[in-house]
Amino acid sequence: MSKIALIKGSTRTPSVGTDVAEWVHSILKTETTDTLQIERLDIADFNLPVYDEPVVPAMVPTQQQFTKEHSKKWSAAIASFQGYVFVIPEYNLGLAGGTKNAIDYLYHEWPGKPVAIISYGGRGGGNASKQLSESLEQVMKMKVLATKVLLPLSPGSDMFSAMNEGILGQDTRKAWEADGKKELVRQAWKELKEALEQPKEEK
Repeated sequence: MSKIALIKGSTRTPSVGTDVAEWVHSILKTETTDTLQIERLDIADFNLPVYDEPVVPAMVPTQQQFTKEHSKKWSAAIASFQGYVFVIPEYNLGLAGGTKNAIDYLYHEWPGKPVAIISYGGRGGGNASKQLSESLEQVMKMKVLATKVLLPLSPGSDMFSAMNEGILGQDTRKAWEADGKKELVRQAWKELKEALEQPKEEK
């Protein structure tokens, strides 16, 4: 069986990312099978400080080992999955620092695995999506899927609720429904499934 991690990238409190990840999960859990399962994973649960290991991630585990418990737990969690769906916010026109820090903690756990990117923000998080895509594809050597899902938050009271209360508003949910965002999430999942079914390249 292949396990896919649905990773919430935001580490803020409160965080609308929790509701966004739940919205994505509600779609994808109906698409799982006996051989393809999805599990929620929250970067905030690992309490990762700014990278504090005395070893470069690319050296682990080939030459050295992690020394901190938070690094070991994060490494073990990520290594246990065969693919990933990132649900990420965009802050100030860029990728959130907590998301980037968590990714940069590791190296050998990522390469060759497929990953879908779902972003959210005032304009849908396109900048954050592009930055994460480039990092994962060019540096981590992952298979970044073609479909990028951008989820814009509706202005006004919905934006206020998202930023200050961590609540995903009804206007935003309705807009996503009307704009076919659920179908895009399913398309990304289909691409991820197809990527897992492809023969693995020999090293």
